[in-house]
Amino acid sequence: MAAVVGWLTNWLAIQMSFYPVQFIGVGLIGWQGVIPRKAEKMAHICIDRTLRQFGDLNAVYQKLEPQRIVEQVISQVTPRMDEYIDEVMYEIQPVLWDNLPLFVKKRIYQWAREQLPSRVEELVEDFGDDLDELVDLKALLSRELEKHPDMMNRIFQQAGAVELQSVINRGAVIGGILGAVLVPLWTRYPEPWLLPLGGFVVGFVTNWIAINLIFAPLKPRRILFWKVQGLFLRRQPEISDVWARLVAEELITVEKVADAMINGSHGDRTRAIIQKHLRPLLDNSVIMKLTAQVTVGMTGYTELKKAMNQKAVLATRDVFSDPAFNRERAPVVAEVLSGQMKALKPDEFQDILRPAFREEEVQLMIVGGIFGALAGLLQFVSLNYLNF
Repeated sequence: MAAVVGWLTNWLAIQMSFYPVQFIGVGLIGWQGVIPRKAEKMAHICIDRTLRQFGDLNAVYQKLEPQRIVEQVISQVTPRMDEYIDEVMYEIQPVLWDNLPLFVKKRIYQWAREQLPSRVEELVEDFGDDLDELVDLKALLSRELEKHPDMMNRIFQQAGAVELQSVINRGAVIGGILGAVLVPLWTRYPEPWLLPLGGFVVGFVTNWIAINLIFAPLKPRRILFWKVQGLFLRRQPEISDVWARLVAEELITVEKVADAMINGSHGDRTRAIIQKHLRPLLDNSVIMKLTAQVTVGMTGYTELKKAMNQKAVLATRDVFSDPAFNRERAPVVAEVLSGQMKALKPDEFQDILRPAFREEEVQLMIVGGIFGALAGLLQFVSLNYLNF
């Protein structure tokens, strides 16, 4: 019976770590899974640890191969360049654009396509230099985890599936050992309170041992014939690979980072950088500048540049929302994160998870103890009052 209690209390502790995803209860009375509730904190710790090892977001950006980003922008924008110019001109001067000779339009299209590569290269280089200041990575993680509170659950369930099942199974072994100690006590002192109290101890202790088995000891230790180390720490390389892959595919994608640059707290600065690199499209060509000023006037010329800037922002969002490009770049981000997680010392790797669990350990152990006490009470009633 104690083995069953040990197994069930550990299973319950694992379930309470993940579920419910949203808080269920009234006021302060209720429960939300430890991981969904602490997901933001754990994600921030993970990013702090990995970026501290690597340097900053700008260094990660270099691993993404900026030239590949340039190629992506050019390959996506060039086929639609005529369309973008038409949209801008119809917004500013629809009558003028409709009546403009076709050969003039074609010259403008050609000139824009010729200017695009150099403009994009300089823009991408500028973004790379300032990316750490343009993207608030913690705000990005907070927003994504708020929209998808189950995301961290999926990451942990996949990354730590082996460890979680091992914790549950070891609960049965630990419970069985504690139960073996309880049997002679019950035989000698068959008091009504002994089995419920013993059940509480079994449930409480098995949960305490199970939680500590995940994180301790930090370094491998030999006990008799066994080499012992925290389950989570023993598989640091494998867990790092799975964790990094899922974070790169689900949280820190090229699309989401680009969206954070444009719509985040530093979006105005991002737009200013885009505008700085678009302005020479008109200003650096005397013929194009004079033509534009003569045809649309000085006020219209200013409006034209504003419209071009807005269109560029929308085009940037479209370029980086390409699913194929995001899938292609995800392994690069994952490799960076995984490499830095593997390089963490055991205590640093432990700190990604342990601080969040430490705040809830006592509650999980008390719940396990209550469940064990109920099982002990049921066993007492069945032994003394139920005849089969």
